[in-house]
Amino acid sequence: MEVSFSKEIESLRLGAGGTFHGEGILAVTKGHPSELVVRAARAGFTLFGENRVAEGARKIEAVRVDFPALVWRLIGPLQSNKARAALQFFSAIESLDRERLAARLEDLLAAEGRRMPVLLEVNVGMEPSKSGASPEAVEALARSAFACPHLDVRGLMAVPPFDPDPERARPYFRRLREIRDRLADVSGRAMPELSMGMSHDFEVAVEEGATEVRVGTALFGSRNAA
Repeated sequence: MEVSFSKEIESLRLGAGGTFHGEGILAVTKGHPSELVVRAARAGFTLFGENRVAEGARKIEAVRVDFPALVWRLIGPLQSNKARAALQFFSAIESLDRERLAARLEDLLAAEGRRMPVLLEVNVGMEPSKSGASPEAVEALARSAFACPHLDVRGLMAVPPFDPDPERARPYFRRLREIRDRLADVSGRAMPELSMGMSHDFEVAVEEGATEVRVGTALFGSRNAA
């Protein structure tokens, strides 16, 4: 299959209205083959997201010679025992959700003498099946991450409870923005990034301040086993 652009995605790619730009579209390739990554890269996408370290590593290795400038971000839950591999293949971790993981990443990065951008994941819907710090616990997580000199805390990420009506996600997107604003005020640190919104609700997310949207199905169709 070819990568397809809906009118809405094309508008995002072109920075419609001057409020959003194509570099904020993260193409989610979970469950899709590396051949589709190649097609997306040829279509102009440079920012890619993967949920699993091993699956992402396979695709990164498969395309990195021909497309060395692609940027890969880990967007799925990260186990501490896979942190070293994640740092080897990904340029950012968007799913930092606990203080123990922050400490593990800090130790590994300090040993390499480098910093890595991270987003704090917030479970805005308080869903037991999802990872992420609770809205009440995220301030403590942020303090812990801010104390790690090799973590560049750029903002927050969240996946609201699914609802076929995109408007039902708006209160969750708004709450994430409010949490980010409060953390920035309390800490005195800039937190410019908000990663929220997926294929079915990204337009609402952009209206509520998203700087990055994660689009998979709208670009690539339904997932298959990779």
